[in-house]
Amino acid sequence: MANNYRGEIEAELDGRSWRLCLTLGALAELERAFGDADILAIAERFEKGRISAGDAIRIIGAGLRGAGHDIADAEVGRLGAPDGAVTYVDIVARLLKATFAPPSPQDASAGN
Repeated sequence: MANNYRGEIEAELDGRSWRLCLTLGALAELERAFGDADILAIAERFEKGRISAGDAIRIIGAGLRGAGHDIADAEVGRLGAPDGAVTYVDIVARLLKATFAPPSPQDASAGN
Protein backbone atom coordinates (compact mmCIF):
# COMPACT_ATOMS: atom_id res chain seq x y z
CA MET A 1 0.00 0.00 0.00
CA ALA A 2 1.29 3.46 -0.87
CA ASN A 3 2.21 5.84 1.92
CA ASN A 4 1.16 9.45 1.16
CA TYR A 5 3.36 10.76 3.95
CA ARG A 6 6.34 9.42 2.00
CA GLY A 7 5.03 10.86 -1.28
CA GLU A 8 3.98 7.47 -2.66
CA ILE A 9 1.00 6.68 -4.85
CA GLU A 10 -0.38 3.53 -6.45
CA ALA A 11 -1.37 3.45 -10.11
CA GLU A 12 -2.62 0.85 -12.55
CA LEU A 13 -0.69 0.55 -15.80
CA ASP A 14 -0.81 -2.41 -18.20
CA GLY A 15 -3.23 -4.20 -15.86
CA ARG A 16 -0.71 -4.13 -13.01
CA SER A 17 -0.57 -2.08 -9.83
CA TRP A 18 2.61 0.01 -9.53
CA ARG A 19 3.98 2.13 -6.70
CA LEU A 20 5.43 5.52 -7.70
CA CYS A 21 7.44 8.00 -5.64
CA LEU A 22 9.34 11.13 -6.59
CA THR A 23 12.38 10.67 -4.39
CA LEU A 24 15.13 13.28 -4.20
CA GLY A 25 16.99 11.38 -6.93
CA ALA A 26 13.86 11.28 -9.10
CA LEU A 27 13.38 15.04 -8.62
CA ALA A 28 17.01 15.63 -9.63
CA GLU A 29 16.36 13.53 -12.73
CA LEU A 30 13.37 15.75 -13.58
CA GLU A 31 15.42 18.92 -13.02
CA ARG A 32 17.91 17.67 -15.61
CA ALA A 33 15.21 16.50 -18.02
CA PHE A 34 13.31 19.78 -17.92
CA GLY A 35 16.33 22.06 -17.58
CA ASP A 36 14.90 23.54 -14.38
CA ALA A 37 17.19 25.14 -11.84
CA ASP A 38 15.61 23.65 -8.72
CA ILE A 39 12.80 21.61 -7.19
CA LEU A 40 10.50 24.62 -6.80
CA ALA A 41 10.83 25.37 -10.52
CA ILE A 42 9.47 21.90 -11.21
CA ALA A 43 6.47 22.53 -8.94
CA GLU A 44 5.83 25.93 -10.52
CA ARG A 45 6.13 24.45 -14.01
CA PHE A 46 3.20 22.12 -13.41
CA GLU A 47 1.07 24.41 -11.21
CA LYS A 48 -0.19 25.93 -14.46
CA GLY A 49 -1.96 22.66 -15.24
CA ARG A 50 -0.40 22.20 -18.67
CA ILE A 51 1.40 18.95 -19.39
CA SER A 52 2.61 17.32 -22.58
CA ALA A 53 2.67 13.58 -23.25
CA GLY A 54 6.47 13.73 -23.02
CA ASP A 55 6.19 15.46 -19.63
CA ALA A 56 3.87 12.69 -18.42
CA ILE A 57 6.27 9.97 -19.57
CA ARG A 58 9.20 11.64 -17.79
CA ILE A 59 7.28 12.22 -14.55
CA ILE A 60 5.72 8.76 -14.45
CA GLY A 61 9.06 7.19 -15.34
CA ALA A 62 10.89 9.13 -12.63
CA GLY A 63 8.18 8.14 -10.13
CA LEU A 64 8.46 4.48 -11.06
CA ARG A 65 12.26 4.54 -10.82
CA GLY A 66 12.01 6.46 -7.53
CA ALA A 67 9.93 3.60 -6.16
CA GLY A 68 12.57 1.09 -7.24
CA HIS A 69 11.34 -0.11 -10.64
CA ASP A 70 14.00 -0.57 -13.32
CA ILE A 71 12.15 0.92 -16.29
CA ALA A 72 13.19 3.25 -19.09
CA ASP A 73 11.07 6.13 -20.36
CA ALA A 74 10.63 4.35 -23.71
CA GLU A 75 8.96 1.45 -21.91
CA VAL A 76 6.86 3.83 -19.78
CA GLY A 77 5.56 5.34 -23.02
CA ARG A 78 4.26 1.92 -24.06
CA LEU A 79 2.40 1.14 -20.82
CA GLY A 80 -1.35 1.05 -21.30
CA ALA A 81 -3.78 2.80 -18.97
CA PRO A 82 -7.38 1.80 -18.19
CA ASP A 83 -8.90 5.12 -19.27
CA GLY A 84 -6.21 6.28 -21.67
CA ALA A 85 -4.91 9.83 -21.44
CA VAL A 86 -7.16 10.66 -18.48
CA THR A 87 -5.37 8.02 -16.42
CA TYR A 88 -1.91 9.34 -17.29
CA VAL A 89 -2.88 12.89 -16.32
CA ASP A 90 -4.44 11.60 -13.09
CA ILE A 91 -1.27 9.68 -12.21
CA VAL A 92 0.89 12.76 -12.79
CA ALA A 93 -1.46 14.99 -10.78
CA ARG A 94 -1.61 12.58 -7.84
CA LEU A 95 2.15 12.03 -7.89
CA LEU A 96 2.91 15.76 -7.92
CA LYS A 97 0.35 16.35 -5.16
CA ALA A 98 1.86 13.57 -3.04
CA THR A 99 5.30 15.10 -3.56
CA PHE A 100 4.62 18.81 -3.13
CA ALA A 101 1.39 19.16 -1.11
CA PRO A 102 1.12 18.39 2.60
CA PRO A 103 -0.97 15.29 3.39
CA SER A 104 -4.62 16.02 4.08
CA PRO A 105 -6.38 15.28 7.39
CA GLN A 106 -8.14 12.40 5.59
CA ASP A 107 -4.74 10.84 4.85
CA ALA A 108 -3.84 11.07 8.54
CA SER A 109 -7.11 9.47 9.68
CA ALA A 110 -6.74 6.72 7.07
CA GLY A 111 -3.27 5.86 8.34
CA ASN A 112 -1.56 6.71 5.06
